[in-house]
Amino acid sequence: MTPAEVVVLAFALAMDAVAVSLAEGLRLRRPSWRDALFLAGMFGLFQALMPVLGWALAFRFADTVSAATPWIAFGMLALIGAHMIKESFEDDDDHGVTSLVTLRTVTPLAIATSIDAAAVGVTFGVLEVDVAPAVTVIGVITAVLSLGAVFIGARVGERLGRWAELVGGVILVAIGLRILLDHLIG
Repeated sequence: MTPAEVVVLAFALAMDAVAVSLAEGLRLRRPSWRDALFLAGMFGLFQALMPVLGWALAFRFADTVSAATPWIAFGMLALIGAHMIKESFEDDDDHGVTSLVTLRTVTPLAIATSIDAAAVGVTFGVLEVDVAPAVTVIGVITAVLSLGAVFIGARVGERLGRWAELVGGVILVAIGLRILLDHLIG
């Protein structure tokens, strides 16, 4: 795999994390740099770690990993998205202003958006790709794009007001459904 192919792959893998970062920006509306960097860093870290996991398990559990990951990603994203949708209908004066960016809230999102990268890691094992530089590129590109998406989402969220959390939740559920349908149809 050439360096250019790794960069293109990194952009493709980052898209779920970017979409979720956008949704989080919509929800937060006024993210702090700390929250945005934490979110982007976690997404970048997990996008880098999952291919390593897939690569390590390439020959041992390849069938199990590829069969279960879409269902896990769908379940996690659908639950988080449904919770955001429910919260969008609650009457709360502090709605969308307080930060809920914690390790506990971001880790499931980071796992769900990077789980497809585990399958890429299996491919790395088969193609004998030099994993360290490849996952570094994937992680950095994901983190940078996610950081920008948080702030873009926040700008849009300021204009959408209370609808922002509803839109963010719908985005998460839609990403989960797309992952599941890609698996079932493809």
